[in-house]
Amino acid sequence: MIDRTSPSPSVHDFATWKPVLRLLRDSGTKEQAAPSIRVAGRIGRQGWSLPLRRRQPLPGRASQAEDMRDEMAAVERVRHALADAGVDDISFTAEISQAGKSTLRLLGASPAVEPGIGTPHPGALLLVEGAMPHPWRCLPDPAPGAVPAPSADPALLERTLRERLPGAIGATEAEIAAAEARLGVTLAEELKALYRVTRSRWEDWGEDYEAAERACRAVGCELFALDDLYIADAPSRHCRWEFAAKEAVVTPPDAAVQGLVGSPGWIAFGDNGGGDRLAVDLTPGPHGHLGQIIMLSHEETTGAELLADSLTDLVLDRTGGHRGGRRDDEPQAVAHVNIRSLRSVEAAAHPGLEVLSIGVWDDEPLSLAPVTGLPRLRTLTAYPGTLADPLEIAKLTGLEFLELGPQEWRVLLDAGAVPPSLLAAAIKVHGDQDPLPLVALANEILALWDRPQIIQTVLEGDLGE
Repeated sequence: MIDRTSPSPSVHDFATWKPVLRLLRDSGTKEQAAPSIRVAGRIGRQGWSLPLRRRQPLPGRASQAEDMRDEMAAVERVRHALADAGVDDISFTAEISQAGKSTLRLLGASPAVEPGIGTPHPGALLLVEGAMPHPWRCLPDPAPGAVPAPSADPALLERTLRERLPGAIGATEAEIAAAEARLGVTLAEELKALYRVTRSRWEDWGEDYEAAERACRAVGCELFALDDLYIADAPSRHCRWEFAAKEAVVTPPDAAVQGLVGSPGWIAFGDNGGGDRLAVDLTPGPHGHLGQIIMLSHEETTGAELLADSLTDLVLDRTGGHRGGRRDDEPQAVAHVNIRSLRSVEAAAHPGLEVLSIGVWDDEPLSLAPVTGLPRLRTLTAYPGTLADPLEIAKLTGLEFLELGPQEWRVLLDAGAVPPSLLAAAIKVHGDQDPLPLVALANEILALWDRPQIIQTVLEGDLGE
């Protein structure tokens, strides 16, 4: 481990990387007898990905920390340097000779590039500063006729909670008003009634865990303190560009909840104990109620599940099931063409199509002619080698996000046919590819929008025999 009393190692000092490179060399030379090996990886302050052949534990024995002691010590040295430099993570590639001569290339972070997931390859390229994927720009449709459910009963709710939580410290009207001013929204009457009984501050319980558990049972969730209420709007539901661009916001006419990423009318007030947030919904769907209780799954990025028609129903355990939703026979805004889903681009094409994802394919390459001219198509992703003519992309004038293989991007760049409407892009790779050509390709795309480049720093050194 790093001796933190010694001078901090620099992330651009070859000595900082020596232990990592030695591990990679020793691991790689066991499998190949070439004069040199090429390796690539990523080290971040929250984790790392290195192509190491790790020692397998004995049968019947789980892996232990000591099995990775050398790896953890080597990585910690780099992570300490990253922390001192204020850098979250860094990708690298290295060529290491059997004699120990090494050339290390550090691939610096760019504010216009999302990190790759577990790989040194670049993630999404953010071509327009501050641009958000379409689903994150969607606001709720107005619901002027929405009213609270007949079951909403603030007085009954307050009486019930006072019986269940005798002695609880409730919020004052001034504290409730302060919360409304902070959030910029008027709280639903049921939510006010709840916090008049308990403001749910940890200090009010005097670190009494049983009192906190009683409050959870009384309300039906892990209740946030009044000071911790927040608006579950779209920015609060973070998602990487390459995934977010493939989502769609759809609200069927019989839905109780709008299929949004987030809403200025979703007031998050609790957690179900598994990371899913409960919220009061002030912007319900066509068949919903004002103030209904919804749950935002931590495993999904759009939409929410209806839990109860009112907070009173939730507390009294009168929860209902799902109401409304998309029918299976309706055309989908997101279409997948691959060996397991739709078998043609024609089958995906319809005026409401927003996202077309072409995946693994075992037949002749596909033409994009059937989707040319579709008014809402904004995202296209295509697995390498699946397009008959990448130049057909130039006819898709409304694209905001494009993900292609390196060869397809090369065709567009050489022809000057990269769609100018793009807000973000990504390079799709499969297998263990050298990151350097991908970084060069990414920089070409970024240059078209005059965006910050991925900078390489070259370090040379000797690891010894």
